[in-house]
Amino acid sequence: MAIHEIFMPALSSTMSEGKIVSWLKQPGDEVTKGEAVVVVESDKADMDVECFHSGILATLLLPAGSTAPVGETLALVAETAAEVEEAKARSSAVVDQLPPETQPPAPGEAPAAQPVASPVSRDGASVEPPAPVATPASAGRIMASPHAKALAKRLGVALKGLRGSGPHGRIIARDVEQAAGQPSSTPTSQQGRPQPTAVVPAQVDGQTAPSAPSAVPTMAKATAGQTVPLTTAQQAVNRNMTASLSAPCFQVGYTITTDKLEAFYKQVKPKGVTMTALLVKATAVTLANHPQMNSAYTPEGMRFGDGIHVAVAVAMEDGGLITPVLRHAERTDLYSLSRTWSELVKQARSKQLQPEDYSGGTFTLSNLGMFGVDRFSAILPPDTGAILAVAASRPVVAVTGGKAMAIQRQMQVNLTADHRVIYGAHAAAFLKDLATVLETSPEALAL
Repeated sequence: MAIHEIFMPALSSTMSEGKIVSWLKQPGDEVTKGEAVVVVESDKADMDVECFHSGILATLLLPAGSTAPVGETLALVAETAAEVEEAKARSSAVVDQLPPETQPPAPGEAPAAQPVASPVSRDGASVEPPAPVATPASAGRIMASPHAKALAKRLGVALKGLRGSGPHGRIIARDVEQAAGQPSSTPTSQQGRPQPTAVVPAQVDGQTAPSAPSAVPTMAKATAGQTVPLTTAQQAVNRNMTASLSAPCFQVGYTITTDKLEAFYKQVKPKGVTMTALLVKATAVTLANHPQMNSAYTPEGMRFGDGIHVAVAVAMEDGGLITPVLRHAERTDLYSLSRTWSELVKQARSKQLQPEDYSGGTFTLSNLGMFGVDRFSAILPPDTGAILAVAASRPVVAVTGGKAMAIQRQMQVNLTADHRVIYGAHAAAFLKDLATVLETSPEALAL
């Protein structure tokens, strides 16, 4: 017989702390080895945490919404009913040290009632709130994203009673907007889940379309002078970007004509091929001939990738950033690559990616073309040697040969590279070959 601890796990190599999204089990519930007991928000995704012992969940040391460092004890599991009281006594000293606002409610204590303000529509008319619907909760606690909480406070919407459409029943911004009678800024699918929106240019008849509002990551809004806490994902981005400043980087730009690329895209788009997949495939094929560009600096020396694994930046709803990885992209056919990418984006938007889905990238692609950006520079992610920034394709007047002039579509790409493993000649040769692939034979990408 024994009392076992449930710890805050390290769900990624960069995770230093995690946030408890919800408890799937409550004190007094029986748990079995391997059963999920708590959902934890890491710096990349929401993940179920399993119990390593069978017994009775005796007590929770931290409630949903709390943040704890990796290794912190979250709950105690007693092997027998006789040990439950002992486990509670052991945890009481720890619970007493928690701030009052983070302490679990006493047994039988109901959470404080929240006033329900009458939402107002844009034309000033009062809107009747929807009938209350039971909210998935943990011991009476409300599961909601930080942005949803901030939005609910601003719009005067009570979270209690709302049905969450996010992961594990979590309330997200769209749910609050619907309760307030406002048009949702997040597109929904037939199942009511957020539709994945990749950070890639939207193409209409070969032209780059203006970005839809839903493509812009929504962040918590604050009044003048207010400080809004950073989300777990934002904190992770900040740590990574700060770490990147230690790398001596340089940048090289290139102009690529996209007429043939966009013509080919029109042919394969009906088959489910995305522009992201085309760009990733072209980049991977080019990297196969430039192994130096697929390397990274380590204190021990230059580390070459065990394959060509292209990470692609995706903006999250809460303002964070994640880079799902398309593995062995150089030898994966274009159609499979597109299907994989669509699934990765869907999982990223719902925060369901597993660590293997966003780790191990050997080269990174960042695309802001959908926003009409004509050029930009990207910051080098940690543990990689280069990142390619892709801007929008635009019509320009160009000299095509001799004194002839014509209107062509061109896009600017800008490579940021770690000068400890990549030199200017390497970067220039890579960009030249990438341009050749996209300008002369993009149809070869489908072979």
